[in-house]
Amino acid sequence: MARTRVGVVQGIAAAVILMVIGPQAAAADLAQAASVPEVGVLALDVGDWASEWPSPWQIRLRGLGVITQDSGYVNRSIGSGLSYSNTVTPELDISYFFTDNVAAELILGTTYANITGQGSIGGLGNIGKVWLLPPTLTLQYHFTDFGAFKPYVGAGVNYTIFFNQDAGSADDLKVKNTFGTALQVGFDYMVDEHWGVNFDVKKLFLRPDFDVTVRGAKLTGRAELDPWLIGAGVTYRF
Repeated sequence: MARTRVGVVQGIAAAVILMVIGPQAAAADLAQAASVPEVGVLALDVGDWASEWPSPWQIRLRGLGVITQDSGYVNRSIGSGLSYSNTVTPELDISYFFTDNVAAELILGTTYANITGQGSIGGLGNIGKVWLLPPTLTLQYHFTDFGAFKPYVGAGVNYTIFFNQDAGSADDLKVKNTFGTALQVGFDYMVDEHWGVNFDVKKLFLRPDFDVTVRGAKLTGRAELDPWLIGAGVTYRF
C-alpha cells in the first residue's frame, strides 16, 4: 500500500514539472524558429539589394579625334615653329564609381603625330614621326538628377610615353616622356540599366621637350601639342 502511495505522489510531481517546464520549452522553440529567416525571403532581400546597387565598374569604347595645337619651337632658331598632324584613333576607358556621383576614369589609347617645321625652319618639311601613349587618370563628378541623361566633369593627370620615333628630314629625333594635366566634360545617355551612348571632350596640356639633330647640329626645343580629344562611343555599366 505504501509503495502505491509513493508511486502516486511521484506521478503527481512529474505531471506538475511537465506543466511548468513544457510551456517554457515550447516558447523557446517558437522564438528560435522565428529568429531563422526563410531561404526564400533572404534570397528576395539579396535580389532587391543587388538591383538597387549596381556594380561600381564601367567601361567605354570611343572613336577619338585628336586635334593638336600647332605650336612649338627649336631653341636658338629665331622665328621657328612646329605643326603636328591630327589623327583619329580608338580609345578604351575604365571607370570606378566610389559613390553615385564620384568616379575615377583611366583613359587608354595610342596615336601618332607627324612633326613639320614652320617659320624659319619651314624648309625642313617633315622633321619626323612619333607614336605616343598618353594614359590619363581623371577624377569625375557625375550629375544624377536628369534621369537617363548623365553629364559629368573631370580633371586629372596625364603621363605621355613617346615611342617608335622616326626622323624625317632630321638626322635624329628624340621626344621626351612627360607629365601633363587634363580637363574633361561629357555625358552618358543610358538606354537601359547597362548600355548607353557617350560623348566626351578632353583638353590635355602636353608640352614635351625634344632633342633633334639637323645636318650634324644638335638642337633642343619644345613641342606644344596641347591636344583636344573629342570622342563618341558606347558605355557599359556592369
